[in-house]
Amino acid sequence: MSKDTALLIVDVQVVHFVREKYDGKKLFNSEQLLNNINTLIEKARNSDTPIIYVQYTEGDDSFIAKGTPLWEIHPQIKPKEDDMIILKYHADPFYNTSLHEKLKALGVNKLVITGVQTEFCVDTTCRCAFSLGYKNVLVSDGHSTYDSDILSASQIIEHHNRIIGGQVSFAELKETEKVEF
Repeated sequence: MSKDTALLIVDVQVVHFVREKYDGKKLFNSEQLLNNINTLIEKARNSDTPIIYVQYTEGDDSFIAKGTPLWEIHPQIKPKEDDMIILKYHADPFYNTSLHEKLKALGVNKLVITGVQTEFCVDTTCRCAFSLGYKNVLVSDGHSTYDSDILSASQIIEHHNRIIGGQVSFAELKETEKVEF
């Protein structure tokens, strides 16, 4: 990849890794997800690729309001001072945020996308970025979710990989080990 690329880490916040304590739902393959994201971060840092964290935020009365412990980015992938953090209040990280403007200012037109939650914010990020003209790489083993009432998390991930990387191709699919910056 070239310098027109950024690593976009979507909503990898503490809440997703402790949710099981509150409602019994466990983030699928959580340790591997963190390992894969750390591998991507290392590759991006080694090539001076911008790293952008997207952080979902709710109102002040929420358990994931800005500044609360569950709102924080997971400590195993903690941003460095040079990394960019974009706060968002919707599944779409471009809606009412400065993300698009900041990417354009950096000259970025290609995004490597990883994060949580597959069927919500990761899917929305891929589709919205595509609509804005970005070339996307969805890290096929770099996003996760929870079991639903009708599908396992692994089925949801497989389904979204096929849809996002399918005929319309909102993103090219690549496994962590094959992503290069």
